[in-house]
Formats: sequence, C-alpha cells, structure tokens
Amino acid sequence: MRSSSDRPAVTYAAVGATQAPDLFAFPPRGYSPSEYRARIGHGDARWAYAVEALLDGDVYRGAGMAVRYHPAPDPVVDGSYSPVGFDRDGEPTAPAEVSSAEQVFSADGRPLLRPADEITVGLGVGDRLLFPLPTRVVLLERTDDRVTLAMGTLPGHVLRGEEAFTLTHASDGSIWLTVRSFARPAHWWLWPLWPGMLVARRLIAARFLRSLAGPIPTREATE
Repeated sequence: MRSSSDRPAVTYAAVGATQAPDLFAFPPRGYSPSEYRARIGHGDARWAYAVEALLDGDVYRGAGMAVRYHPAPDPVVDGSYSPVGFDRDGEPTAPAEVSSAEQVFSADGRPLLRPADEITVGLGVGDRLLFPLPTRVVLLERTDDRVTLAMGTLPGHVLRGEEAFTLTHASDGSIWLTVRSFARPAHWWLWPLWPGMLVARRLIAARFLRSLAGPIPTREATE
C-alpha cells in the first residue's frame, strides 16, 4: 500500500465546486459544467440498493466499466475531515470534525468508499484495465435521505475536474440521482477531441442513471 507521501494531488484547484449553487453561472475558469438528474425508483429497497451501488463502485460497473479500488493509507483515513453541514437554506446543521473513517463492506464483501479512497475505472480486458481513469474521493456526505459522493481527477486521467453523484430520498418516497460535474481536457493535445468528449460525458451520465434505475439484484444473483 502506498504511503500518504506517495499520493499525488488531484489535478484541479476548485475542489468541491460541484456543490456550488452557482456552478453554471460561474464555473471554474476554463471548465465546462454539466448536470443530469433523473428519478431512479421509489421506496426503501431502491434507496438501500442505490446507496450501496454508489459507494461500492457498482454505478460504474453498471455503466460498463471495470473498477479498481485503492484504499487510502491509514494515516490519511485517521485524519479524515468532515466539513460543516448545511441545509438547503444555508443554515449549519452539523459541525466540522476530524475523525477516523471506519471501513464498511457491502453485502457482497466489496469495500464501501471513504473520504480519500481512490478508484480507477476503465475498460476491463481480462486482468488488464485499458484507458485507466484514476480518481479520488474528495467529498462524501451521508444523511438518512441524502448521499453525495464527489470524485476528483488524478494524474493519468484524460480530464481535469470533478464529478459528483447525489442521491436524494424525497418525502414522497421517490429516489433521484443527480450527476454534476465540471471538466476540461487534461492536456493541450486533447482539445481537438473535446466536442466528442462532451458527447461521451453525456452518454456515460445517462448510463449511470440507468444503472441505478435497473432491476434490484437479489443476493443469490450476485454470488
């Protein structure tokens, strides 16, 4: 396992900007924002399934990607920072704190993501991962009816920026997923491909939404 000193920084400066209410009016300079939102189901069973699928990487697998999990080193996890919590009116609801993020596993034995954990997604071919896209958890907030997971790009990713998934359990029982991001090509020579990359972002976001809206697998179907 890599030490904390071996971990590269994310490749953009505006960490957490996916949560800014004025992201579309004032995105980080040079970045293109996007947002996709859809109802993915209804009820407690859908909520439990969607939360676990988001935090164990199944949202990526359901979109056709292979996932490699890289846990954060213990010294990093032990010093995990949770920011001040705010409600929709901007009023603080929970204080900031520094604590240890306990490792939790899904029913299938997959580790659930914690702050500072990393995952690399890409095209799986046997044991190989083609076109790897490394990211790090830069924000993880969880309440009884809302979960937000934000992933920041690391060196080696074709993009620079952040992508956030927010699951919401509405008062009427409906479950909604919002995929919010801002990005730009990581290298100058990728700019001619940017129009096609924008299309790919939309298609992948649609796959994320369909992934969590699909049939809820039984335990036997996943073993």
